[in-house]
Amino acid sequence: MADLLIELFSEEIPARMQAKAAKDLQKLVTDGLVEAGLTYAGAAAFATPRRLALSLEGLTSESKAVREERKGPATTAPDKALEGFLRSTGLTKDQLEIRDVKKGQVYFAVVEKPGRLAADIIAEVLEKTVRNFPWPKSMRWGEGALKWVRPLHSIICILSDEAGAEIVPLDIDGIKAGNQTRGHRFMAPDAFSVASFEDYEAKLKRAKVVLRAEERAELIWHDATNQAFAQGLEIVEDRGLLAEVANLVEWPVTLMGTIADDFLEMPPEVLQTSMKDHQKFFSVRNPKTNRIERFATVANIETKDDGATILAGNQKVLFARLSDAKFFWENDLRVAKAGMTEWTEGLKAVTFHNKLGSQFDRVERIVALAREIAPVVGANADDAAEAARIAKADLRSEMIYEFPELQGLMGRYYAKSAGASDAVAAAAQEHYSPLGPSDDLPTAPVSVAVALADKLDTLTGFWAIDEKPTGSKDPFALRRSALGVIRLILTNNVRMSLDKAFDAEFLRHEIRSVNSDVSEPDLHTMEETLREIAEHGIFKLAFLTVQKRFDDAEVKPDFSEGSWIDGVAKRVPDTSVNLLSFFHDRLKVFLKDQGIRHDIIDACIAMPGNDDLTLLVKRAQALAETLKTDDGENLIQGFKRANNILTQAEEKDGVEYSYGADLKYAEHDSEKALFAALDAADAKIAPAMQAEDFSTAMTAMAELRGPIDAFFTDVQVNADATIVRRNRLNLLSRIRTICLSVADLTLIEG
Repeated sequence: MADLLIELFSEEIPARMQAKAAKDLQKLVTDGLVEAGLTYAGAAAFATPRRLALSLEGLTSESKAVREERKGPATTAPDKALEGFLRSTGLTKDQLEIRDVKKGQVYFAVVEKPGRLAADIIAEVLEKTVRNFPWPKSMRWGEGALKWVRPLHSIICILSDEAGAEIVPLDIDGIKAGNQTRGHRFMAPDAFSVASFEDYEAKLKRAKVVLRAEERAELIWHDATNQAFAQGLEIVEDRGLLAEVANLVEWPVTLMGTIADDFLEMPPEVLQTSMKDHQKFFSVRNPKTNRIERFATVANIETKDDGATILAGNQKVLFARLSDAKFFWENDLRVAKAGMTEWTEGLKAVTFHNKLGSQFDRVERIVALAREIAPVVGANADDAAEAARIAKADLRSEMIYEFPELQGLMGRYYAKSAGASDAVAAAAQEHYSPLGPSDDLPTAPVSVAVALADKLDTLTGFWAIDEKPTGSKDPFALRRSALGVIRLILTNNVRMSLDKAFDAEFLRHEIRSVNSDVSEPDLHTMEETLREIAEHGIFKLAFLTVQKRFDDAEVKPDFSEGSWIDGVAKRVPDTSVNLLSFFHDRLKVFLKDQGIRHDIIDACIAMPGNDDLTLLVKRAQALAETLKTDDGENLIQGFKRANNILTQAEEKDGVEYSYGADLKYAEHDSEKALFAALDAADAKIAPAMQAEDFSTAMTAMAELRGPIDAFFTDVQVNADATIVRRNRLNLLSRIRTICLSVADLTLIEG
């Protein structure tokens, strides 16, 4: 067994590429070695700005000999079939064997491949890896044809064991493998030899190179936090920035710098974002004032003046950067204090989507929907409308033009500067949440109203123009928006009809679609008509009702077949049903992660009120808990047996058994006991369902398990006496009716 060390030494590799490159190197080399017949005990890959390295332990010294048998064509097959087989095996006809099989004689090829030395295999695999490395971007240099992310200078490729180390013979475009590398570019530039991975890592450290990225990150964090603590300050944690900076240096030296007093009154998030984006600086916060007062930077060199010159240069550049940020901040405050009208009107020039209008149009829809949602979530309707109106205003600010990631957060600052209440200002930031499956959710009523309105407008808008997700494609992140709506509703226990919300939004999109083609009086009539239809909820009935109201009106909308309003009355409910189905699919994914089976959700979706997600989930949770019990699980079998017998009888007899069973025709004690149990269950289930107390209803339903089991054990449903048979089938109908009043148990699997 031997150990393998590979190093590919080059000019600086971009920080964002290093981690993946190390993984790619490990995968390509190890896969190639295993495919060629070598095995190994362990592997580890490393990256610094100037090198990729791979260490393999316990590598076999050679591959095993392989004997492969391949079945060929029959001896009676055409010559061309035999010729093709010979080409694929590399053998001649006299090297083939003829064997008897069931259908006659067949040619067999026996190919024996001798084992190969590890060094030969490694050289072949490493050259292939280097020439086909999957860099996102690569370059050629000099006169060679080799491509690498940056010019490749040297290659280490050595096999070491107890007897010593040997260089694997390898030459890639004139770069010969050896056992030498170099340390830090400035502090230890001379070449040195290595004999093993342990020797390699130790000598690199003496040459001012820390090989492991996680060790570099730990050194940076340790030094930065200690320096901050010594001054009564704290580092603002940013793991992403820490990982990036650790890949920018080989020998991290952490320095602490000051921020000029001119900038200390700016929002801390602005300072933090500017320093991170432009300078890769860590922010240092005063925990007493929450202000960002200093910064930490990481140099790649030790200096005689302990970094004073480096800090002076960094602070000079930082002053210029923060001066720009301060300019943006002060200009934006001027607009905000003037009421933000300049920004809200400016949204007319910002296209949201070419089929959905501008951001101004979108804000108008969100305002209307937020006002409608507000009472449902316990928010003041005027506050919700105000918050929605200014929620996107900061998109026109200079600060967001420079730092788009601060949208919403700066909106909160600007809203406060404009005199908005805390609730309205908070909604400007929180209405974007959640952006991901684990993001925090807003709980303040105004924020919830605007967040729901924002996401529902996005969903209904793209549904209205038929831009729905397909397969793995979801360019407008509509699945994420739907999940956001689901989480907002469930977390805040919101009780709302999604159908009505969809209808209202789809109508707004329909009205907008004809704005340019319809005169103002006619448009006003259309809006009034459509809103009246929407308020009725049930479109087909509402359409006829509203039509009658215009019988005596001077200006009558066109309700005729094929008219625009007739088309709307048909399109909107269909689109709403389609979107609700999409929500139900997203809900299944969401609840699956909570352990609720899809068939349980389907059984609850089949019930009335399935557009009220809070109600739907409460029902599903109660049913899931019930089915975990023995009574619940066995009840399903009893219900299905009753339903199957009843369905078959109804199909055979051509009638529906729902008249109502009569106790006087009951002959058996188990039959009478089932009557009593059904009466008792009905008395509990009906009021419980009315009160939306699903747990009580499900428990009462599960208590039917025993009486139903006893009935089927003791009683023959298809009795000879017609009256008795009919009565028993009507009794089964009661079982079906009571159980189906809780959930559609026909959809439960098992």
